[in-house]
Amino acid sequence: MSQSNLKGVIVGAGYFAQFHAEAWNRTPGAAIAAVADVAEGRAHDFAAKWNIPRADRDAAAMLDREKPDFVDIVTRPETHRPLVEMAASLGIHAICQKPMAPSWKDCLAMVDACRRAGVRLLIHENWRWQPWFREARRVMDGGALGTPYYLAFRHRTGDGLGTSPYSRQPYFVGMPRLLVHETLVHHLDTSRYLAGEIEEIFCQTKRVNPVIAGEDCAIVQLSFASGLKGLIDGNHISGKASPSLALGSFRIEGDRGMIRSSSSGRLFLTQHGKDEAPLSYPLPSVGYRGDSIRAAQEHFVACLRTGDRCESEGEEYLKTVAAVEACYQSAAKRQTVRVESLS
Repeated sequence: MSQSNLKGVIVGAGYFAQFHAEAWNRTPGAAIAAVADVAEGRAHDFAAKWNIPRADRDAAAMLDREKPDFVDIVTRPETHRPLVEMAASLGIHAICQKPMAPSWKDCLAMVDACRRAGVRLLIHENWRWQPWFREARRVMDGGALGTPYYLAFRHRTGDGLGTSPYSRQPYFVGMPRLLVHETLVHHLDTSRYLAGEIEEIFCQTKRVNPVIAGEDCAIVQLSFASGLKGLIDGNHISGKASPSLALGSFRIEGDRGMIRSSSSGRLFLTQHGKDEAPLSYPLPSVGYRGDSIRAAQEHFVACLRTGDRCESEGEEYLKTVAAVEACYQSAAKRQTVRVESLS
C-alpha cells in the first residue's frame, strides 16, 4: 500500500463507535472518509461531531462509493457476519468489533469469507492494549516474577441492577448470552496475551437480575498449556455504576514475585522477601481506558501497511472465541471442557 493515509469508513454510529471515531482522529496513517448507520439522522450527527466528511444510512452504498482500504464495523454482533462478508466481496479489509459474532459457525464463516477474498479480518479487541496489561507483560518478560503460576482478574461494573439496567447499551437486556460473551471475552483474550493458550475451562454462571435474558455473574477457572492456572471473577452487579478506569483489577503471581493492579490502573510489584512497591509507567490521560483503542488502531494500521500478522487476526482470534464457547459448554454441563475440542 502507498505511504499516504489509509482510507477508512465506519459502519455504526452508536455508543461505542464514539470511542473509535475519537481515536481514529488521533491515529496516524489513517483517515475516516465516511460513516453509515441505519438510524435516521444518526450518521449525519456522528459525522458532524467527529469531522467525518460524508454520512450514509446504507452501508453497501457507502462501501461502493468510497472504495476504502478498510471498514471499521462497530455494530451489534448479529450484524457482523453479513457486514464482513459484504466487505470481503468488495475486496475491503474488515476491522470488526467484538464479540466477533453470535455463534461459532458465524465466526468460522467470517474468517473463511475473508480468506477466500484475500482480505484481512482484524478483530477490534482493545482490552489487551490497555497500558497496565502491556506493562505487566513487559515486567513478566523481564523476569521480575520468575516463573508465573497464577493469574486472576476481578471485573465489576455495577450497571446491571434495577428494572432498566445497562442504560448506555440497553440491548444487553435481551442478549441470551451476556457477561461472558460480551465482557469476559476481553479477559479470556487478555489471559491468552499474558499467559499463552488456554487448554481447559471450568465455568459457573448465574443470573442475578431477573429482568435480563442472559447471565450477569460468572466464575471461570483456567488451565493454560504452560501449566499456569487462572481465575476470572466477574459480574455486572457489584461496584459503581460509573466504574473506575480499569473496571476491576488483576494479579499475576510467580515464584519470584507478584504484580497487581488497582482499579485506577496503578501497578504494584512485590518481589520475594521484599515489600510491595509501586511501578511507574506511562499512563495516558486521554482516550478510552488508557487510550487502548488508539493503541489497537495504530497496530491495525501498521499491520495493514506491512502485511505483518495482527495480534487479533480473525483466524487467531478464533482461539478466544473457542474459549468463550468452552465457558458456556462448561456451565451447561457443569464440568471441565477442553478448549481444543472446539477449534
